[in-house]
Amino acid sequence: MAQMFIFGLGYTAKRIAAALRKDGWTVAATGSDGDIDFENAEAVREQLAQATHVLSSVPPDRESGLDPVLSTYGRDFGRAWYGYLSSTGVYGDQQGAWVDEASPTGTGRRSARSEADALWVKLGAHVFRLPGIYGPGRSILDRVANGSAHRIDLPGHVFSRIHVDDIVSAVIAGVAAPSGAYNIADDLPTSQNRVVEEACRLLGMAPPPLQTMDKAGLSDMARRFYAENRRVANGKAKRVLGWRPRYRTYREGLRSLL
Repeated sequence: MAQMFIFGLGYTAKRIAAALRKDGWTVAATGSDGDIDFENAEAVREQLAQATHVLSSVPPDRESGLDPVLSTYGRDFGRAWYGYLSSTGVYGDQQGAWVDEASPTGTGRRSARSEADALWVKLGAHVFRLPGIYGPGRSILDRVANGSAHRIDLPGHVFSRIHVDDIVSAVIAGVAAPSGAYNIADDLPTSQNRVVEEACRLLGMAPPPLQTMDKAGLSDMARRFYAENRRVANGKAKRVLGWRPRYRTYREGLRSLL
């Protein structure tokens, strides 16, 4: 019987776990919503010994920069299938250019994430590089509705995104595919302003005013988002995994969330 052990049962991993259980998998996980305590080394190692598949959604530690899963349990990994939910932030700022899995990594602000990404690739894992994730209860529709959405006057800025359910289908497709890095993004990189405007149209609300970052009072995290500009190509995932995003663009994705 297929048994998945997940490190970090967060927003995306919960949906992956639910889909696997629906298909008859046994799933155990760490995290606040999991059933195994990450600090309970005996219990974790017992799960690793039994697991046919292991998936980590745990990012590097902010203080040390180390990947807590690899640094704590990396030596306990057996011959299971391994997956890691990484970030397209490993590509850094590309001034709006396209990136694919052959593009250099490690040049952006997420150096720790890039190092973890490289370690998982070296381990022989299936590394799913994810852009901005949205889905039920976590989308621009929610921010428009509560008045926290912004339109920033930054011509030429563009980024990629992915619906959480398309991540689920990509990970499941990856179970029977060769290891390596895969960009999991939709087919239409575009500006945040267009996504905000589409959300406003769907909700019948007026778009927020166009503002500079200073006038909008953006947080440091939001400012870092606008500091990087790239388009993420998903051709390898389509060719090798046989995967296709159900929500090809933000338009279909947002409509599904109404």
